Amino acid sequence: MLELLAYLQDSELVARFQRCCGLYLIREGAESHHNMSRNQTCRTGTAHKDEACGQPRQRFDNNSNAEYKENGHCVKNGRRPEYEVRTPLLHLLFLFSSGLGHEVFYISCLPWLHWNLDPFLCRRLVNMWTVVMYVGQVLKDLLKLPRPLSPPVVKLEKRVVAEYGLPSTHAMAATAISFTFLYSAPSRIQFPFEVGLIIAVTLSSLVCLSRIYTGMHSVLDVICGLFISSCILFVTYPFWDTFDHYQLTSPFSPVFGISLPLLLSYTYPKLDHYSTTRGDTTTILGVCAGCSVGYWFNVQLGETFEPKEALPVPLPEITTTSFTYGTVRFVLGVLALVGTRQLVKMFSLHVLYWIYKVPKSDLNARKRKEIEVPYKFVTYTSVGLVNSILVNRAFVYMGLL
Repeated sequence: MLELLAYLQDSELVARFQRCCGLYLIREGAESHHNMSRNQTCRTGTAHKDEACGQPRQRFDNNSNAEYKENGHCVKNGRRPEYEVRTPLLHLLFLFSSGLGHEVFYISCLPWLHWNLDPFLCRRLVNMWTVVMYVGQVLKDLLKLPRPLSPPVVKLEKRVVAEYGLPSTHAMAATAISFTFLYSAPSRIQFPFEVGLIIAVTLSSLVCLSRIYTGMHSVLDVICGLFISSCILFVTYPFWDTFDHYQLTSPFSPVFGISLPLLLSYTYPKLDHYSTTRGDTTTILGVCAGCSVGYWFNVQLGETFEPKEALPVPLPEITTTSFTYGTVRFVLGVLALVGTRQLVKMFSLHVLYWIYKVPKSDLNARKRKEIEVPYKFVTYTSVGLVNSILVNRAFVYMGLL
């Protein structure tokens, strides 16, 4: 069993998958992979046939890791290894799939559901996304298992390279969002379940494979992410409707919706080195807090913007008019959220820098817990409130709903 786990965690397995997909690491000092013969001996290892792909691969001596950070980020000569892409379409597909787990996707796709389809689905997805992401981020900083080493792996992302690897929160989020939608939507919208299942499996699989392709996770990281997310969905599924009713109707809901995420942000496990996990977790908790309070207020104000027809409703017919209105809602809504994010972020940082007597030029101050947690929480709670309360009302006044 331990041998299997070690094999699934092996960086060479990730590098082999990358080469199968046409992504090759170019060793420093080499002009091009094409100038190297298949049997050429390398300075730190020997090239030989990869039985799975029929392509050369390099095996590195154990001592080669001395030139790299413990968590697998190459720092030799202050530069990352160069790489060669031989299948551009597959490369773009995996980069796009990996992007489905980043902020730009969450700040656009989830609100799009609220503005154009059904706020209920957005609320359900935000709740489950928050739970699985919090569990995944905390596990990373408790288990402290490294990401794949580079070399032999090509690493295509810089921002999260200092984070630990297991579990893959991209895999967790993709699984949670895809299958939460799949099991929640049939009661709201009429669609073929089989088609939804194919789409859910395809999207989650692409995101999982993209994390291996980009070199950010081992196979074990991805498998564990899938397993943990599936367990969370299985355990929580019987309570989804009960929690939804409490969230919308209980007089304690707004207090609970703000205080619990804020508490979890401040009690996040202590970091042994700075990474983006605490800040990203606070961001997610802030969004959830803002949306939770916002949805509760919508019920109190008597307008939830949910479908008024008998459920489940047919899928909206796509016409030129509906497409145009949907596009305008999407563009204006995203602009509102991004504008809110920038304004509140700037104001909250200004206040916190003044409180803690920090010069505005000190960008590293944002990494301090007493600054990072409150500014991110306030910023993204505001984004959640604007999304859930204000945007749809603005659309009504503008005649877009």
